[in-house]
Amino acid sequence: MSSEHLIVVEKLADFRWKDTALKVITADQFVAQQPQARGPRRKVINLCRTYGYLSMGYYCSLLAEARGERVTPSVDTILSVQRKRMHPAALAQLNRLIGPLKEIPRSVSTLTLHIYFGVIEDPALAALARKSFELFRCPLMQMTLQRCEQSSSWQIGDMQALDLRDVDTARDAVFLQAILQYTRRSWRPMIAMPLPRMDLAVLHDPLDPLPPSNLKTLKKLVDLGRDMGIAVELIEKKDFSRLGQFDALFIRETTAVTHHTFQFAKKAASLGMPVIDDAVSILRCTNKAFLAEMLRENAIATPLTHMVSRRTLADMHKRLAYPVVVKVPDGAFSRSVKKADSFEHLQEIAKEMLKESEIILLQEFMYTDFDWRIGVLAGQAIFAAKYFMCDGHWQILQHAANGKYTEGRVQAVPLDAVPAEVLAAAVNSARLVGNSFYGVDLKSTAAGVYVIEINDNPNLDAGVEDADRGDALYVTLLSHFLKQVESRYVSPPARQLSATSPAQAPRQPRAIGELLA
Repeated sequence: MSSEHLIVVEKLADFRWKDTALKVITADQFVAQQPQARGPRRKVINLCRTYGYLSMGYYCSLLAEARGERVTPSVDTILSVQRKRMHPAALAQLNRLIGPLKEIPRSVSTLTLHIYFGVIEDPALAALARKSFELFRCPLMQMTLQRCEQSSSWQIGDMQALDLRDVDTARDAVFLQAILQYTRRSWRPMIAMPLPRMDLAVLHDPLDPLPPSNLKTLKKLVDLGRDMGIAVELIEKKDFSRLGQFDALFIRETTAVTHHTFQFAKKAASLGMPVIDDAVSILRCTNKAFLAEMLRENAIATPLTHMVSRRTLADMHKRLAYPVVVKVPDGAFSRSVKKADSFEHLQEIAKEMLKESEIILLQEFMYTDFDWRIGVLAGQAIFAAKYFMCDGHWQILQHAANGKYTEGRVQAVPLDAVPAEVLAAAVNSARLVGNSFYGVDLKSTAAGVYVIEINDNPNLDAGVEDADRGDALYVTLLSHFLKQVESRYVSPPARQLSATSPAQAPRQPRAIGELLA
């Protein structure tokens, strides 16, 4: 149920590039179209000649948003560009990306740039062009740079939308590369093929030494997606400006709040896209202080945990049983997790950790041969595994001083072979966080089952966590995305009115702002 890309122009002759697979219609045709009652919403690229208030270009974006279609540029972008309102923080970001441009003669004080969908032919200005599109989402932009007399540096003087007819024929190749990259179309018309049911973006970092999914796993998602009619594309940080061209986002990169993964999750949510993991889950799961408090408040059994600061550390001297586990709340993959064998040792560890965070966690030490990891998706367990401790070590992952690491072995376990109390604790605790995809770590002891952590973005590696369910595990995940995407396009059943209740007409929006909310 993937949506098509639609180019809207004022005159068909304005779009002179004929040798593409892109669908182009006039603004008059677009305005006259009746909104679709159901079915996939299109991704509209508005390339009208002008976006002035109440112009044809303005109305095309306005009506597209009213119809629930994803449009570039949005009405908000149009108004910002027309009023030349640029947030100081955004302007500062862009100015920092302008290099010294030493090759420009001193006699030149002004440069005019044409940027197409965040693409420009000059490599020295590529980062500036890409970021300007991420921030302002104006498909064709004319940017003016001015040289500062005092420092000889450059800064942005003006930004405005560019008329499609003003794309220089000498830059045709750059324009075509940009629009086809943005819409993910090929250079030549393709044999008519059915549209995929969904376009799924999978965010990953090929340079991450400890990714949540290896390349073999990502390839499985691509191959199985194809079999299911789902177009799965691997994207990276640099593809932020293209996010709106997909129907859903699956983050397979180590997440953090102060990280581009969090920005991707927030952007996907703002576009109405299903996303795993969502920004709320990232915010909650990446901070162990939040999890500890949430689990305690909901009477979920966990190791005894204390939150301490520089001022309260000394108070813990006689309250702890050693050894004790010491954690920085936002650590990942066993980083910033240490074991203190005495109060003196604790003070030594805490001194360094408190440089990273104002609060650290002191947690009761529980040794078991393995931790349970239960994968939970939308409140249901979908896989189980035993994560064994490294030989001679108390953790499942042991980091060395030289940056290398050792992992304990992992054993996939059929869900029906997992103790009922382990499954119940995992599912109940995951549901407290949200409705996304989580990996719940638990310890099963003679005293009972204890939840250690709830991880967003849990590990999922081919031949490891999927060793029991195989391809069925990936099909479950892909089907979850597909169900969410397709449910957005199904019209809700008509509400039945009581015979004694007066029929109420649909409420009309009171203002443009409400219409676009």
